[in-house]
Amino acid sequence: MSLTSLVKGLNAFHSSYFSDHHEMFKQLSQGQSPEVLFITCSDSRIDPCLITQAQPGELFVMRNVGNIIPSYGAASSAESAGIEYAVQGLGIRDIIICGHSHCGAMRGLLQVGTLAEQMPAVYDWLKRHGEPTRRLVLDNYGDLPADELLKMAIEQNVLTQIENLETYPVIRSKLHSQQLSLHAWMYEIETGKVFVYNSEQRKFTVIEKQSFPVLDPLITTSSSRENPKEVLV
Repeated sequence: MSLTSLVKGLNAFHSSYFSDHHEMFKQLSQGQSPEVLFITCSDSRIDPCLITQAQPGELFVMRNVGNIIPSYGAASSAESAGIEYAVQGLGIRDIIICGHSHCGAMRGLLQVGTLAEQMPAVYDWLKRHGEPTRRLVLDNYGDLPADELLKMAIEQNVLTQIENLETYPVIRSKLHSQQLSLHAWMYEIETGKVFVYNSEQRKFTVIEKQSFPVLDPLITTSSSRENPKEVLV
């Protein structure tokens, strides 16, 4: 989409959608109260509000290359500030980490050496924060065909970020008091389906219409394989 097309879209938004929902935007101008923090990739093919049909003000969205959340203390100011503000400042009740199929960041992670010269910043980001996922996947699933290996990396990366979230003091506290739940999702671009990690089945399964698994507090990717548990809401 060109800049000209974007400007046309802005004009159409103001003359139609905004006019039809003027009262909603007036209320939004007074403050926000989202209940969900949605963390996903910067990839242009995934739109959190589109796939969830959320309205303005309903999702607090964080995006970066590879939907990566560094562990507490290793996080950049952007990720740590966003999480702290969402959980402590806005009282977020649910955090979703959502990966997606055909993720370029995960493809790059599996071939991270080739990025060093052409995209040094991307290389540094993935090397510093993606190594746990890369090592787990290549050590345990390295014999898979390339497309299956990428899918495994995408899924394991989401679970790794769940573990990293649990290192944040504010999140551990909210999990302990059952004021917060964590969810691992994977969006499949070509089918439009969203899969959620099912601890009991130890795999990602299509989200049911009314209920879906919630990861137990302090669950890890290793413990989820050894001692699976599931809570339905």
